[in-house]
Amino acid sequence: MTLTLREMAERLQQLKSASIFCHMRPDGDTLGAAMGLRCLLEGAGVRCNVVCESKIPEKYFFLEGMDKIARVPDAGVEAYIAVDSSDTHRLGMLCDTFERAKKVKFNIDHHISNTRYGDYCFVEDRAATCEIMTELSEYFEAPLTPLAANYFMLGLSSDTGNFAHKNVTESTFLAAAKLASCGGDVHTVQYNMFKRQSPARALLFGRTMAHIRYFAEGRIAVISVTRAQLRECGATSDVTEGFIDFPLSVDGVEVAVCLLETSDERFKVSLRSKGRADVNAIASVYGGGGHVLASGCMLSGSLEEVIDRLCYTIRQHLID
Repeated sequence: MTLTLREMAERLQQLKSASIFCHMRPDGDTLGAAMGLRCLLEGAGVRCNVVCESKIPEKYFFLEGMDKIARVPDAGVEAYIAVDSSDTHRLGMLCDTFERAKKVKFNIDHHISNTRYGDYCFVEDRAATCEIMTELSEYFEAPLTPLAANYFMLGLSSDTGNFAHKNVTESTFLAAAKLASCGGDVHTVQYNMFKRQSPARALLFGRTMAHIRYFAEGRIAVISVTRAQLRECGATSDVTEGFIDFPLSVDGVEVAVCLLETSDERFKVSLRSKGRADVNAIASVYGGGGHVLASGCMLSGSLEEVIDRLCYTIRQHLID
């Protein structure tokens, strides 16, 4: 059942307890949405916890509580709430737990590819799920705390490239202004997410960008990060977040691709577009999805095979 935000807030505040699910390989939006919603619910007297199947990257620990996210939900809660997950498979190993449990299930998300799973849904194409959460907070009786505002600011900043991507709208800035008025610190968030980096990340970034490959007369740019490269640089896979923005900034490039090796002949694919290709449609060919300008999927095969397949598909979707 699709609800309005007011109806969603009313139903959530009626709960006694809940577990909030982040998607696997968490980013700032799913973490910020989950932790901020936890603050809202606890302020309304709802007992809840946040869960994620993946290890939380240390770069998010600058916000209180990020290092306390659980790996499994509380079996005794009344409801399960998934945030920023286009389908239940994005929950990773917690997918079956979410699907099979006899709980009231909520789905709050901003991806156009969302499958509308769960008993109660609110899905709308926004810059970030945290933009939705900021508006949702207006229907809660408990005030938005500075900590919750920082959680939601994290999601807004992360999913918009620090308010620089094309997905930013008037409502995105209005949400940011609301969060700032409640104590959200955009400077602290953007410094930790976009400026601060370890020597290992700096080394990996330089080596990766030195080997950008171009296809389709320079309209497609591809970067790749293998497990061997991560080991050589002493880096972990989470530091590659944001890498894809650099090749997309090159003149003439319409679609950027980042391939991250997750296991033998298995790659996490991130796709970005300047607007002349619908990367959600491209990702959906391989069972993925997301947004028109930013999407992702998983692909198996050798590195060269994966690049060939993706470039073929991208060419079919590029607008001349």
